[in-house]
Amino acid sequence: MSFTRYPRRLAAALPLLVAAASCVPTAEPVAAKPAPAAPLPAPAPAPVPAPAPLPPLRTDFGLRGVPEQGAVMTGQAPPGTRVLTLDGKAVPVASDGGFLIAFDRDAGPSALLAVTLADGRTAERTLTVASGSWRIEYINAPYRGSASSDADFERRRPAELAQIAAARTVPVQSDGWKQKFRWPVTGRLSGFFGSQRVYQGKPGTYHGGTDIAVPAGTPFVAPADGVVTLAAAAPFTLEGNLLIVDHGMGLSSAFLHCQRLDVKVGDHVVQGQQLGTVGRTGRATGPHMHWGLKWRDARLDPGKLAGPNGG
Repeated sequence: MSFTRYPRRLAAALPLLVAAASCVPTAEPVAAKPAPAAPLPAPAPAPVPAPAPLPPLRTDFGLRGVPEQGAVMTGQAPPGTRVLTLDGKAVPVASDGGFLIAFDRDAGPSALLAVTLADGRTAERTLTVASGSWRIEYINAPYRGSASSDADFERRRPAELAQIAAARTVPVQSDGWKQKFRWPVTGRLSGFFGSQRVYQGKPGTYHGGTDIAVPAGTPFVAPADGVVTLAAAAPFTLEGNLLIVDHGMGLSSAFLHCQRLDVKVGDHVVQGQQLGTVGRTGRATGPHMHWGLKWRDARLDPGKLAGPNGG
């Protein structure tokens, strides 16, 4: 074989190699990644409305009446009242905001009425309590009342006082305290509220009510609506046949020395309803109606609620 022909073959193949090389694709350029988008600005916060201004807090409490020893006052608690107090002791408030406060015969010269609202606000009002003027009354009756002896009185009295105390703690729903009180009976006033009493030479406590002298058997009526919380089954040593009617909000009436009782414990009575008849049971020198009023432990003057007696 002649090797002289290979150069000519290689030369003939070169164009084909060049053409094949030209068919190899070239690498495409890599596209540039777009720059990340800038974050959108956060939305501006919605404006917060300013709180509505609170209504002004009344500090007069809508009080009606005169602050004086033995007297009653009514008032109106501010809207939203959570706690109402008189000298630090809670005062109940009715659903309409009404309330009642009173001052004992021996109340001090001032009293502090305070309120706390549900929103935390507080208000106070200092009341100047006027003093009363009291008599001295000499009673020709034994200190022990109808008890047969001092020993008999000491034996019987604790149970009687327990009954009276229990009657004054009975929860009662009544709006009688809102009414204009009337006298249970009219006649000559023979004993006055607050008077210092001396029984056959022995000093006693002050007179806790008002006495109206009328004949035995005279009917007496409810001075306001209420609920009977005590109707004595037997005469007490001092009070005799005793009846207690609660008018709501801790205000109660006591009727002493009765001849007969026409109502029983639990009865709801209305103003003007006959409750019984006047007598002279217990510690009494003659037939009369003793009408006593209390708010909690404070003894009150009936005349300051009922006005002048028409007898």
